[in-house]
Parts: sequence; C-alpha cells; structure tokens
Amino acid sequence: MIKKVLLYTGIALAILVLVVCVLRTCHAQTDIPRLKTKADEAKAYCKKHDFDTTFCILIDMKIHSGKNRMFVWDFGKKSIRNSGLCCHGFGGENTGSNPVFSNTVGSNCTSLGKYKIGIRSYSKYGIHIHYKLHGLETTNSNAFKRTVVLHSFDPVPELEIYPLHLPMGFSAGCPVVSNDMMRTLDTLLQNTQKPVLLWIYYE
Repeated sequence: MIKKVLLYTGIALAILVLVVCVLRTCHAQTDIPRLKTKADEAKAYCKKHDFDTTFCILIDMKIHSGKNRMFVWDFGKKSIRNSGLCCHGFGGENTGSNPVFSNTVGSNCTSLGKYKIGIRSYSKYGIHIHYKLHGLETTNSNAFKRTVVLHSFDPVPELEIYPLHLPMGFSAGCPVVSNDMMRTLDTLLQNTQKPVLLWIYYE
C-alpha cells in the first residue's frame, strides 16, 4: 500500500513539474515578439532624442510578477542581454497579480512610461546604489518629485518564482530588482556617455 502511495505521489510530482516547465516555455515564447516590437520603438525614440543606442531597459508589467519582466535589450544584437524580476508598487488596490498604476504623489504606485536614467547615488537598500529617474511622459512626470528611483532590495529573488507572485511591499513605486541584477545594471550604466532609456509599459 505504501509503495503504491509513493509511486502515485512520484507520478503526480513529475506531471506537475512537466506542466510548470511547459507553461514557462509557452510564456517566454509568446512575449518575445511583443518585446521586439517595444525594442524597435525604443530604438527610434533613443535616436530621435540623442539617448544611448547600444541598449535600453524594458519592463513589461503585463508579465506575471514571478517571472522575469525586466529586460536589458541589446540594440546591436537585437536580443535580450540580461533579464530579471522587477517589483511594482504596493499602493492603491495593487496585488501581485493586478498592478495599479498612478503618477500621483503619495500613491506608492508604479508609473508607466519612458524614463531617462539620471545620476548614480547612494541607496539605503540592496547594494546601496540607486539611479535617479526622470519621467518623460504625462503618465510619469512626477517620478523625480516622488523619489522614484531604480534600486535593488535584498529580499528580491535572483531567479524566477513563477507560479508564485512577488510579495507586495518591496516597492513604493520604484522599479526594484535583485542585487545581482542591480550590479549588472550598475556596470552597464557607468560605462555610458549618453542617457539610457528605461521604459515601463503595460499595453
């Protein structure tokens, strides 16, 4: 009897692992065309506004929060250079699965739109580095006033946790990433001569 229970349990676990792997693969494949479309728009914007044209940072808030949704896009190779988890703000009616966006001061929500990444500064979180963000659209024009910055936070996992969502409370509106991702971004950003575009989008 015990052997049968163990056998059935093993089979059930194997099926569960297979289903999760299939879901992850399907999810990744369906997002690539969308990402490339956004990357093409981003490159046109960077050329027009004299931003760095070697890479940009794209954050797709429509992707499950437990999956990588921040992408460093290499314009030259037309491919993902790095990817990682990214938190959204906890304000308003936000949940892990349903982000709510706002440009209002004090909302603690993420603001959609294009940002210019500004100066490097000290952070009390993560690896103690953050980058100022300047909103370039009406949807994120208060970003600097709201102290919305790019930074890391120790509890943010380095690897995907899907099908789980990221816990709420890691971000008050800032794009918050893991420490390893922040180290990668910091290295890239310190070696640029022109402003780098960061774009948070949902549609």
